[in-house]
Amino acid sequence: MTTPVLRPTAASRGRRRKGEGPDLRGAILDAAELLFAGQGFYGVTTRQVAAEAGVDTALIHYYFGSKRDLFDAVFARRAEVVNAERLQAMAAYEASHPETMTANGVIEAFIGPLIERSLTGEPGWKNYFRLVALVNNTPAWGGETMHRFFDPVVHRFIDTLKKAMPGAELADLYWGYQFLTGSMMLALSETGRIDQLSEGLCRSTDLAAVRARLFDYCAAGFEAIVGERAPS
Repeated sequence: MTTPVLRPTAASRGRRRKGEGPDLRGAILDAAELLFAGQGFYGVTTRQVAAEAGVDTALIHYYFGSKRDLFDAVFARRAEVVNAERLQAMAAYEASHPETMTANGVIEAFIGPLIERSLTGEPGWKNYFRLVALVNNTPAWGGETMHRFFDPVVHRFIDTLKKAMPGAELADLYWGYQFLTGSMMLALSETGRIDQLSEGLCRSTDLAAVRARLFDYCAAGFEAIVGERAPS
């Protein structure tokens, strides 16, 4: 099943001449994000991005250089935002619960900002999360890309979770994160799979339902893994 992507508004479409428009760089990033989310890195050309953004192809090279540089700019733009929000949320949680941190609370601080962005942010956030999910499951270079853009905040998550679960082995926390990130990105991708599977009982676009369940689900997984290895 092809994952749906959100199209730009009518105001962002239509061919622009080079140098026109209030934010050509942003328009190019939005167009590239939309196309990369739907077709992947190799399925998109800079000519297609230019057509989607309504600009000359030369303008893409002027602002970004190569297609890979454009892709990295798309990836970095929102990564910087959500990483800052997650670091702030985890720091705030730790400061307000110095002696009573739980796995559930740390996980909520880590995942919550992403769900909030998808619930209340501009439509491009949904395309971005689908793109991240796609990259996260790309064996050739996905791991390296995720490493460059997300590792610092993930290490902070592991460190904070270790404070909430001091008896946990680091290997178990990293494995737990591996399983958490799969659940998190599938939920944020809103593929429609659960809609068909549940015959309409559940909807992948119901992020309020995701938020009500995902933190508990992930925390229970960490607690089960750690509990199995706790000294008797």
